Amino acid sequence: MSAEVRLGASSFKSVAEMWQHRVESTPESEAMTWRREGRWITATWRQAGERVRAIGNGLLALGLEPEERVCLLSATRVEWILADLGTLCAGGATSTIYPSNTSEECAYIVNDCEGAFIVCDTATQVQKLISIRSQLPSVRKVITFDGPATADGWVMPLAELERLGQEFSQAHPQKYNEVREAITPDRLATLIYTSGTTGQPKGVMLTHDSWVYEAEAVDALGLLTPADKQYLFLPLYHVFAKVMQVVFIRLGIPTVIDGDIDSLIANLAETQPTWMGAVPRIFEKAYVRTVTQGRESGRAQRALFEWALSVGREVSRERQERKTLGAMLKLKYQIADRLVFSKVKQRFGGRLRFLISGAAPLSKEIAEFFHACDILILEGYGLTESSAATCVNGPDDFVFGTVGRPLPGTQVKIAEDGEILLKGRGIMRGYYGQPEATAEAISADGWLRTGDIGVLLPSGHLQITDRKKELIVTAGGKNIAPAHFQNLLKARCPYVSQVVMHGDKRPFCVALVAINEEMVRKWATEKKIPHTDYADLASKTEVRNLILSYVDQVNRELPSYETVKGIALLPEDLSQENGMLTPSLKVKRRAVEQRYQSELDAFYTALPQT
Repeated sequence: MSAEVRLGASSFKSVAEMWQHRVESTPESEAMTWRREGRWITATWRQAGERVRAIGNGLLALGLEPEERVCLLSATRVEWILADLGTLCAGGATSTIYPSNTSEECAYIVNDCEGAFIVCDTATQVQKLISIRSQLPSVRKVITFDGPATADGWVMPLAELERLGQEFSQAHPQKYNEVREAITPDRLATLIYTSGTTGQPKGVMLTHDSWVYEAEAVDALGLLTPADKQYLFLPLYHVFAKVMQVVFIRLGIPTVIDGDIDSLIANLAETQPTWMGAVPRIFEKAYVRTVTQGRESGRAQRALFEWALSVGREVSRERQERKTLGAMLKLKYQIADRLVFSKVKQRFGGRLRFLISGAAPLSKEIAEFFHACDILILEGYGLTESSAATCVNGPDDFVFGTVGRPLPGTQVKIAEDGEILLKGRGIMRGYYGQPEATAEAISADGWLRTGDIGVLLPSGHLQITDRKKELIVTAGGKNIAPAHFQNLLKARCPYVSQVVMHGDKRPFCVALVAINEEMVRKWATEKKIPHTDYADLASKTEVRNLILSYVDQVNRELPSYETVKGIALLPEDLSQENGMLTPSLKVKRRAVEQRYQSELDAFYTALPQT
């Protein structure tokens, strides 16, 4: 089965051309807003264009060659976008490094992509690079957003680069335009390194045409207009955020840029966006907090919350079936919205039209919960290798539990073994310097093998069941998609942070569970259970029994072979810092299973094999 929606011819040959068109078309309109020293600053497209031109000219003055790599090592901030666009407009290509990467990981990526320049944000990152300078033979200059130059000039501030660019522009007034106009659609624009749940990351080569396609395809969907306002906090070194970047350029959407997750709720209230992209972990945390606050209020408030939620769920069901609300249900929903849901929506700024979820599977239960609260989360799907966006649900065409229909211009089909295959302009050129891996990922006729298992519904919506490599095949030959149990438990149990279901080639399935420390600590305090740190909480029999009660609830909904026969509470949460999560907050299943191998093995000697 396959699906495709067509898209007209491209209107731009490069991201640089698309950027210049935006700057010239709406020069005095609001472009980007960011926080600096406690206050919000806004730049117009003209002002942003001037800075991008200065950065681009500065890189040309330093000798940047076509497709030469500029590595970006920074958290999400406006300078990241300006440096990225400056590089692209100067004919170079950007490569991305996670700020959490170790010195050795940074050196690997810089050397693998043969980076000529590195742009970074903080003094910490500068010192990291200085400490491995001898391992970075290709790097001619480090440019820092914050901090001074070094005595030998190897490190220079961004402001100095911009001054150099202005001087270069005066001496060579046509150079920038000539270089920008010479960029062709097939030119390398971005070399994004996969986060790598196993093995070394691979450099995914994405062209200018890939990004122009993404922007044009989202535009063609009619989801967004210049009247919208985006809040962009996603890590810009991840492909999901890159799509958000090219979309706001294409459509001229004012965008707030701030990568500080700790300030997210406060910033949303201040800036009041109409849409935002986020990963499921953000929605999971918001769900737990909302449900807990609603159910832990006084008796009257708790009853009101449960009543409002029951009304909201009824409205959600009607809307999912595209039915018109009856007069009485509409009246009850208006009351529920005024008394309960309006407060929930206010946490997101109060003006949201919808949210977009990507990078990992979103629980259907969580999507339906927020829809009951009048907050629509549209799940989408894509890979780094497909320039992120390949499918997405629409505000008037959503099916919860699916990732929507293919974007215009993208083809989707299901292989005989259930693997999802993709084809279109967004597909990568290949893995940098790895022709064998490229041939393994892309068929001779251009189909990308995603590694995901799914089905195309009769409506054309794509439903993903699991990662091909993560499917569990028990010793009894039963195929199990672990994401189903994992998402159900996280949606039902507010005391769970992460779940890893295990059972491949085993007689039955078990699970490793990381607790939600905040919620479990609060519960333990109310129950007068003495405790100290996370590990102590996870070791308590009472906590284990609490989690097991929810596991039992989920098990009752599953066939016997899909149930979990035992759990182990982990002594720490899964995080990027301990190597158990990727930068996009996906669980590194193999790393978790390897670290807790002895705990897993113990189940199969301690529990009856049924």
